[in-house]
Amino acid sequence: MGFLHELPSHPDVDLVGISEPDAALRQKYAARFHLPDSLFYPSEAAMLAKTHPQAILVYTAIAEHRAAIEQAAPLHIAAMVEKPLATTVEDALAIQRLSQKYNVPVLTNYETTWYASNTAANNMLETGQIGELRKLVFHDGHRGPKEIGVSPDFFKWLTDPKLNGAGALFDFGCYGVDLTTWMMHGELPLTVTAVTLHIKPQIYPKVDDDSTIILTYPHAQAIIQGSWNWPFDRKDMEVYGVKGYIDTLYVDGAPGVKLRVRLPGEHTEHVEDAPPLAPPQNNSLNYLGAVLGGTLTPQHDLTSLDTNVTVVRILDAARRSAQTGRTIHLRDEVEGKK
Repeated sequence: MGFLHELPSHPDVDLVGISEPDAALRQKYAARFHLPDSLFYPSEAAMLAKTHPQAILVYTAIAEHRAAIEQAAPLHIAAMVEKPLATTVEDALAIQRLSQKYNVPVLTNYETTWYASNTAANNMLETGQIGELRKLVFHDGHRGPKEIGVSPDFFKWLTDPKLNGAGALFDFGCYGVDLTTWMMHGELPLTVTAVTLHIKPQIYPKVDDDSTIILTYPHAQAIIQGSWNWPFDRKDMEVYGVKGYIDTLYVDGAPGVKLRVRLPGEHTEHVEDAPPLAPPQNNSLNYLGAVLGGTLTPQHDLTSLDTNVTVVRILDAARRSAQTGRTIHLRDEVEGKK
């Protein structure tokens, strides 16, 4: 759990409880992070009743996010879940209704939100340095969950189509969908087309391990490649405007720092460092603290609920496209239901 590694650098954050029904997992994390037994509870309800936290961080299977928020929201407790928000549009909309009814924030955390290179690329786009956006290309993933040695408990739900929504399509497709939705200012794509592969069925018999999603907009296209078959870890994107382009570079040990850029009038590309992100936009806990403190309103950004309901709509359409071999006309579909 990355949160437990980061916690010592956030003295303003108090960990008041951990809910985990699996006794073996409770013992495992207590030993690994030297945590007292008094922090652990066998159920979320017991933890919330005893600790009364300001917010919960949800690290369950994606399909269990809704249930966690259904317990927290009526108590006016905010939630930050790990990406993506939900496995179905039904759950995403139910979560949105809970957030609105009880006036509590529900946030979605992506590692790539805190990459300075992504913010720098979007700022260059927004200020017109590469002209109007025409194409986005995303590469996200790694060699595979088993290949990189994820824990057995994580592997179990990550490769379950009900608990995770899909395989690499949801696990890594969500990054590019989130960034695209943000850079397109929340606009729904006209169409969603997806292709998935089972390259390693002996390891991942139930879910896809390679995916490509194509999103079309009136004047732009996004190509999102989420895979458990890359030779190296990847979380990078290419941003093409009518006058120039920006690539974000993934460097082992220092992701989200460097950009490769070619602007109008330049004869070749050059590499530059992205300006560091300033608090509270530099990590998830600082962001959450600002939301709870009322100094930041999560709206139309990478973490906000409105963005991530749209992300789930797109992922759901991609899953249906891959299953049926058809292009989904998502904007017509959604607007027809209004």
